[in-house]
Amino acid sequence: MEIQLFDTLSGRKESLEKPLKTLRLFVCGPTVYDVSHIGHGRTYLVFDALVKFLRAVGRPVFYLQNITDVDDKIIVRARKDGLTPKSISEKFFKEYKRDMKNLGIDSVSKYARATKFIPQIVRQVKTLIRKGFAYEISGDGYYFDVSKFKDYGKLSRRTVAQAEDSVSRIDDGIKKRNRGDFALWKFSKPDEPKWKTSLGEGRPGWHIEDTAISEHFFGPQYDLHGGGMDLKFPHHEAEIAQQEAASSKKPFVKIWLHTGALTINGTKMSKSLGNFLTIQDFLNNYPAEILRLMVLSFHYRTPFDYSDEVANENLKKWNGILEFVAKLRVSRKTKQGSSGIIIHDLKERFLTPLFDDFNTSLALAELLKFISEIQPRVWELSKEEAKLVEGQVLDALKVLGFRVKLLKIPGKIVKLAKDREKSRGSKQFAQSDDLRKRINALGYGLDDTPLGPFLWPKEST
Repeated sequence: MEIQLFDTLSGRKESLEKPLKTLRLFVCGPTVYDVSHIGHGRTYLVFDALVKFLRAVGRPVFYLQNITDVDDKIIVRARKDGLTPKSISEKFFKEYKRDMKNLGIDSVSKYARATKFIPQIVRQVKTLIRKGFAYEISGDGYYFDVSKFKDYGKLSRRTVAQAEDSVSRIDDGIKKRNRGDFALWKFSKPDEPKWKTSLGEGRPGWHIEDTAISEHFFGPQYDLHGGGMDLKFPHHEAEIAQQEAASSKKPFVKIWLHTGALTINGTKMSKSLGNFLTIQDFLNNYPAEILRLMVLSFHYRTPFDYSDEVANENLKKWNGILEFVAKLRVSRKTKQGSSGIIIHDLKERFLTPLFDDFNTSLALAELLKFISEIQPRVWELSKEEAKLVEGQVLDALKVLGFRVKLLKIPGKIVKLAKDREKSRGSKQFAQSDDLRKRINALGYGLDDTPLGPFLWPKEST
């Protein structure tokens, strides 16, 4: 089956040709000046799931992610907190890695911190200067001249004139040739990070680190580049301009992948509006799998509006999946023969939408439909059938990076259930009903099944 992904540049689905070697994916990492929010979480969960899917179907991937650990935002935060920019970046890089670990995001092959690649950055800036795409502003730094790159704006469908109207993280500079020109190298200022180089003492601009890092690992051209839709302009536009100008090779990237915007209750996240939700705050209230389930229940390119209601709906959905798996584990203890229940192959149903522009929404819908088909007759399954169904469900979840950990029923609850069984067996029904009420009061439901009592939490905690 052929994998197709939507390329933002061409505006159509492109076939992911089977390479002779490992696929190369670069995703823009965070600027580490603060803790990450769930918008970051959406992007990194999508690409974690994509990489896991590709690897699961036999497509090896080297997943490279940069870390912006020198930047204006880091400097501002350092001054505010009375710390050094280096200590700020190190602190929040550790926080970021912790958030990723807690979310089960572990597919990244290499995290590349910008400050570890200063020589590569300087080399690329010098190439752009030599080829006439960059110019110096005395006392300020080196800038890329967007008017010299005729294809500037092709990713975002903007012209150079429109770029001059942008207010999206455009570098200041009163002596720039064009308002849309962006910094490649900034000359040093007091109390700012700086490196002594052949360009002069200073630090890199925001955009140049990505292409210098990707060129170091992948060369001037590679397979996949991902990031949030908000980075399409000017950041990704600048990357294309830098790399294609420096190497004279096109295309810089075969397929550009962008995740849709995330809002909260219909509004863009903002600390001033009080609707800014960090990953850490989310995980204080919900298991990590809930955010993964929410994110992947939407197609990666569509906008996603978060609300507590949506989170709680997905919590119930996830608990339903776990409960079904737990029932299968009980069903595997049966000694009865084949039930005759028709068990359709989930694998093809689940994978087919993923091959078509990584449609996780449809894939998960197929998984839930499969569960709903078996659920009413789960206690009729034979041991082999229950094992087969469980394997198919767990394999599907693993493809998208879900971690299945069933809740352990406390010994106290198990004992009450056993006591109730004894009461029922001796026809002490009043005592049996009382024990059921005690189990319910402690937050657990009890179903009487052909294989004995089945216990499950009423709500996840």
